[in-house]
Amino acid sequence: MTTPRGTTPTGVPGHRVRHRARLALAAAALMVGAMALPSQAAQPGGGQADAGRAGGAPDAGRETGAPDAKAKVLVFSKTAGFRHDSIPDGIAAIRQLGAENGFTVKATEDAAAFTPKKLAAYDAVVFLSTTGDVLNETQQKAFEGYIGDGGGYVGVHAAADTEYDWPWYGGLAGAYFDSHPAIQPATVKVEDHAHPATAHLGAAWERTDEWYNYRTNPREKARVLAGLDEGSYTGGNMGEDHPLAWCQNYEGGRAFYTGAGHTKESYTDDAFRKHLLGGIQYATGAVQADCRPETGYTPLYDGNGLDGWQQAGPGSFEESADGTLTTRGGMGLLWYGKRQFGSYSLKLDWKMASAGGDDNSGVFVGFPASDDPNSAVNNGYEVQIDATDVDEKTTGSVYGFQSADLAARDAALTPPGRWNTYELRVEGERLRIYLNGKLINDYTNTDPARSLTDGYLGLQNHGDGDEVAFRDVRVKQLSADAPAARK
Repeated sequence: MTTPRGTTPTGVPGHRVRHRARLALAAAALMVGAMALPSQAAQPGGGQADAGRAGGAPDAGRETGAPDAKAKVLVFSKTAGFRHDSIPDGIAAIRQLGAENGFTVKATEDAAAFTPKKLAAYDAVVFLSTTGDVLNETQQKAFEGYIGDGGGYVGVHAAADTEYDWPWYGGLAGAYFDSHPAIQPATVKVEDHAHPATAHLGAAWERTDEWYNYRTNPREKARVLAGLDEGSYTGGNMGEDHPLAWCQNYEGGRAFYTGAGHTKESYTDDAFRKHLLGGIQYATGAVQADCRPETGYTPLYDGNGLDGWQQAGPGSFEESADGTLTTRGGMGLLWYGKRQFGSYSLKLDWKMASAGGDDNSGVFVGFPASDDPNSAVNNGYEVQIDATDVDEKTTGSVYGFQSADLAARDAALTPPGRWNTYELRVEGERLRIYLNGKLINDYTNTDPARSLTDGYLGLQNHGDGDEVAFRDVRVKQLSADAPAARK
């Protein structure tokens, strides 16, 4: 139904070739403990970015930076309805973010940019407070093809007030605008602290903006990153579950939306700029994140104390005010002793946190209760965190038993200092490991002396010099039957 995007002579889309090259370079850097992606992360002095004309007005003919070394972003701000006076501020802010973080920016209000050939040049397209019917049917088909071929989308604020007669776009944005009250302060409740758009935020984000109500709730199909506390302002109509920002894998591409960004002041606010930057970095593929829908999880650790957890062996975990647990010394194990688990999905966020970026830790599953951390080593399974060890003992491996799919792991893994999300999915004797939403290991236990069908969960503190941070540990039971006590 759609025309393929621009391709190289091998038939591989040009933006994918560039993206794969960046991933390969990033993987090589990770394996030696590098602290940043080599091309799409911030690069001091990298490229001559176009700061734009006064006021940040769209520049239809110029593109910033070198053509091949950096991610490319198209900012589209055409309006066929209400026009936000913050659009020039938004364009100027995105240009500055690009100059500081290694991506080039072109801004336009010309829908003629939406052809397969022209879109193929970009890693992501930002719909910056677009309104109304901004693309014709041919342009819509071109954009569908772009997303289907792995392109990225960022919707900002009134991007949800766009293309009501194009259901595919409604699915991409996640929800359509319904109404809004007056501009006022409100509390934003942050749900996901691993996504680059929200990793810098605490549990509550206080800000002033124009707060949209939406016609539908995107939670069942998208990963909600943050929502509004309707008790903190007047005029909300969605109740206790009022999403504000979300991301999703959509029709082959990556999509991020934030309802914030109405005011001019938003684009000079550091917290919002980081929020917007994280969404763009996710959409371009510079930073990986788990954007699968998430419902039904129960928190085991959410920053509100260690009730139910106990330390086995030496060392400890240090709690921070932002809800982070960081390993200190060892070798020990912090394990959750309130109950054991049999068939479940365990999710948690982690990052390598030392100055050197080469750290060691792991997540243990399927071990019996014990004050001796070696009991978990000898009777359970460790999902490793250590990017520089040998294959069967590196990040994503079932330690000592089965290596991760290293190519898949390297493509999904973020650098030291950035958050990652693990999902450990245990069903019977099968353990599947997802890193930032990508399956990187599928292991089946055949050892009769061990079992994944029951046991406890724990986090390893490996030793001095190894600093790994954890947050938002949560679990979802997959079957109604609780495992019998394991001795």
